[in-house]
Amino acid sequence: MLPTAGLPQGAVPRLDRPGPLRERVYGALLELIINRTLPPGAHLVETELAAQLGVSRQPVREALQRLSTEGWVDLRPAQGAFVHVPTEDEADQLLKVRQLLETEAVRLAAAKADAVAVAALEELCEAGERAVAADDVEAAVALNAQLHGAVMELAANEVLAELAAQVDRRVRWYYTPVARQRGHQSWAEHRELIAALADRDERRAADVMRAHTEHTRTSYHQRAR
Repeated sequence: MLPTAGLPQGAVPRLDRPGPLRERVYGALLELIINRTLPPGAHLVETELAAQLGVSRQPVREALQRLSTEGWVDLRPAQGAFVHVPTEDEADQLLKVRQLLETEAVRLAAAKADAVAVAALEELCEAGERAVAADDVEAAVALNAQLHGAVMELAANEVLAELAAQVDRRVRWYYTPVARQRGHQSWAEHRELIAALADRDERRAADVMRAHTEHTRTSYHQRAR
C-alpha cells in the first residue's frame, strides 16, 4: 500500500490558476494520477493530500468523490480512497477503441494535410525525439498526446474529436508506463505517419496508424513480462 505522503519535490501542480478551488484540486489530483506520480494502488489520504496541495480537506474530499465516479479512484469502506488499478481487459478495450478512432482520424486528415500542417507535425516529432534522447518520459508522453491530438484536429470531424477526447486521458495513463519501452521506435512510426500524410495517402496513413496503435497496445500487455 503506497501512501500519498512524500510526493517528489515539485510534483504537485500549482493551484494558482483561476477557477473554483474544487475544480483546481480535481485537476491537480487527476494529473498526478495520469502521469503516475500517484500510481495505481496508491492510498489517497485526505489529510496528506490537503497538506500537499495547501487546501482544506473539503475540496480534496469532493475531488476524490468525482474521481471515483469517473473510475480513477476506488473508495473502499473502512479503508479509504485508492488510485484505481486497471485490469488488462480494461486497458485492452480502451486501446482498441483508441485504435479505431485514430485510424479513421488519420485517414480523414490525409485528405486535408497541407505543408503547414505537415511542418507542425514534424516539429512535434522532432521535440518528441529529443525528449526520448534525454530520457524525459513526461515530456515524451505529453508530446505524443499533442501529436495525436494535432492529427485528430486535422481530421476536422467534431464527433470523432469528441469521442477521442473521452479516451485521451486514459490513453496517456496507459501509455506512460510503456513510453520508455516504446522509445525511439514510436517516434520512427510517427515519422512514417507524417510521410503518409505529406503524400496525402489515406490508405497508407490508416495502415501506419493502425500498426502504430497496435504496437502500443501490445507493449502495454508485455510491460511486466
